[in-house]
Amino acid sequence: MIRPGAIVFDLDGTLIDSRRDITTAINRMRGELGLPPLALEQVVTMVGEGARLLVERALGPGFSSDQIDQNLKKYLGYYDEVCLDATRAYPGIDVMLAELARRYSLALLSNKGEAFSRKILDGLGLTGFFREILGGDSLPTRKPDPAGLQILAGRLGVPLKDLLLVGDTWVDAETAHNAGCAFALVEWGFPRPEKLEGVVADLRVKTAAELAAALAMAGQPASESKLL
Repeated sequence: MIRPGAIVFDLDGTLIDSRRDITTAINRMRGELGLPPLALEQVVTMVGEGARLLVERALGPGFSSDQIDQNLKKYLGYYDEVCLDATRAYPGIDVMLAELARRYSLALLSNKGEAFSRKILDGLGLTGFFREILGGDSLPTRKPDPAGLQILAGRLGVPLKDLLLVGDTWVDAETAHNAGCAFALVEWGFPRPEKLEGVVADLRVKTAAELAAALAMAGQPASESKLL
């Protein structure tokens, strides 16, 4: 693997396990409507493409666009209350980011709103590792549109093709493909849907330590690299 010029991380399922707090907020929203709670495993399959689509999926059929917007506001209010209750960084993430930040410029690109992304990173003590942070509402478009990566490449001062996007879903893989940059798939996050087996990735890793080691060796002669 060629050494990247900078690294961009996804948030949910890549750096943090936010499943329980998202599920709590969704079920409080549903409870207001007299709907039964959803299991965590159900909610996880709805995450990754922005809050509005999450709410639309969680409500199910029969809700108008205006009703979805109204319940989106309720969900966001509940999520603001609970977003740091049970959310934690995955094992070894802080050590990995500290190691990589010594070698690379790091940025964050999430489909979660920017204010929530920053609030959670602040609460977990991770904000300082990132030079740039973009959320799903920072731009008119969100992943898998490549605009976020294009802007981050400019802000970080590296060619777009030299970025490495690290994520856990097909949305991240497609974003990297659309931008023409490398993609690393992490396998420690949310439960993996079957279609991830067919995702093309330049690197697949099972632990944060493995990712840090692989990127430490990136660009070195093959004889010196055991992971790439």
